[in-house]
Amino acid sequence: MIRTIPTKESLTVEFKSDRSRLPDRELIETVVCLANTDGGEIYLGVEDDGQVTGLHPQHQNLSTLAAMIANRTNPPVSVRVTGLQEEGQTIAQIQVPKSPRLVATSDGLLQRRRLQSDGTPQCIPFYPHEFASRQSDVGYLDYSSLPVDGATVADFDPLERERLRQLIERYGGDRTLLSLSDEELDGALGFARSRNSDTSGTLRERVPTVTGLLILGREAALREHIPTHEVAFQLLEGTQVRVNDFYRTPMLKLFERVLEQFEVRVEEDEIQIGLFRVPVPNYDRRAFREAFVNALIHRDYTRMGAVHVRWEDYGIVISNPGGFVEGVTLENLLVVEPRPRNPFLADAIKRIGLAERTGRGVDLIYQGLLRYGRPAPDYQRSDAYSVVVRLPGGEADLPLLQVVIEEENRRQSPLPVESLIALAQLRQERRLDTTTLAQAIQRNEAIARSVLERLLEAGLVEAHGVKKGRTYTLSPRVYRELGQSADYVRQAGFDSIQQEQMVISYVNTHGKITRQEAMELCRISEDQGSHLLRKLSASKQLRLVGKGRGAYYVKP
Repeated sequence: MIRTIPTKESLTVEFKSDRSRLPDRELIETVVCLANTDGGEIYLGVEDDGQVTGLHPQHQNLSTLAAMIANRTNPPVSVRVTGLQEEGQTIAQIQVPKSPRLVATSDGLLQRRRLQSDGTPQCIPFYPHEFASRQSDVGYLDYSSLPVDGATVADFDPLERERLRQLIERYGGDRTLLSLSDEELDGALGFARSRNSDTSGTLRERVPTVTGLLILGREAALREHIPTHEVAFQLLEGTQVRVNDFYRTPMLKLFERVLEQFEVRVEEDEIQIGLFRVPVPNYDRRAFREAFVNALIHRDYTRMGAVHVRWEDYGIVISNPGGFVEGVTLENLLVVEPRPRNPFLADAIKRIGLAERTGRGVDLIYQGLLRYGRPAPDYQRSDAYSVVVRLPGGEADLPLLQVVIEEENRRQSPLPVESLIALAQLRQERRLDTTTLAQAIQRNEAIARSVLERLLEAGLVEAHGVKKGRTYTLSPRVYRELGQSADYVRQAGFDSIQQEQMVISYVNTHGKITRQEAMELCRISEDQGSHLLRKLSASKQLRLVGKGRGAYYVKP
């Protein structure tokens, strides 16, 4: 019998032996542990090594387990308990949801789950200093909006105020901020909050927020009040570290320093397109800027650790402490609504002009890479504790860049990121269908089809087949501009040759084939199926037997 439950424990899977009747206290602690992390399943009646031993007789009545768990957790955790038959034994699957609030046992025990160095999970104490990080992960707390106890507006650096105004001018930020006084500016951007200083309720002092100190704070104040704020810029050549600079400066000064480090290492070529020469950098400036600013905005400032910018041989890697916030995953990164971990800080940075105002900075990162024919940004190394993005380097695909620029000039607007992804997929895979593209752009097949049809109308791709069997290749014009006309001929002629071989192979295996079977096998229409079988019959490769609905084809 096939095993239907996991074979080993993980961050979201826990096995519990019930041979000696698992104590209720231990079960409740495990529920709390999972609820305070990512949720998951408890399999009651399974040993730590995965051996199924079944439920204790006193746990056979599963209906009481859910009520007992709710009664002994605070706030109550609503679990789902299901009886399963596994290897001839009855076990209980207890599904624990991830809780948006901190959960404790009725005795006040708080725990969370983590993976040890060998990959096995364990429950550990959940300490008070970790609460803010957890609440920011699930969107219940904006740490960047909190006032900083012990700090005063005297900790703001006047030079950083002037830098802020200069950056608004340079990057096209919210120009209405330029006419404000310092105090008005602090209020507009959330840099300080007024606080009652006595029992009469009189507002007598302004206290810097985390956002205010990060952007305007003197370096000494940052070290004292926000010791987690740190950025490292590293240049690696193989295993050798050529540059290893660490910064704890205010964020705008830090932004300029890292961009200076980036700019001195950017190399540019040029290509001639029409009457204009177009620069081709080894790394797109806007893509790097968005990726770096995203790391600053979305990092978890309650955790120690630096934002790292590592310039490696084959790309730039940018990482920040703190995983994706609640609701953001690798599978929806392109389409999820913007969910900054630090909304106060994000809003200030956007109004200054350093980040995309719409919150779609990820799109700009993709565009900055795909437009030059480079691979898409790679987020695969991200986990629950950090977000890591790699911006691939290497030679630009100049012929593809020329195609993209010419189309953008014709449209008088940039190509959407979905279209760039489609062109990149076609350049690499040669042939594409709506299902594959839908996965790549993280949208449904209807949207994927509309993306491909718009490229078809623009003359950039060509369609083959109809309905579910419809596939797409780059158009003859694009292959010609890429200098690969022969590749188009091979791709365009591929369908009919492959379909003939598939039909012959089917007949060799099953002895005969009907028109309906040929349609389903090759994913073609009724007319195309009839034409294909008649062609094989005319060439003496198949012979028609019978007429009408009962007709089929066999080897001659």
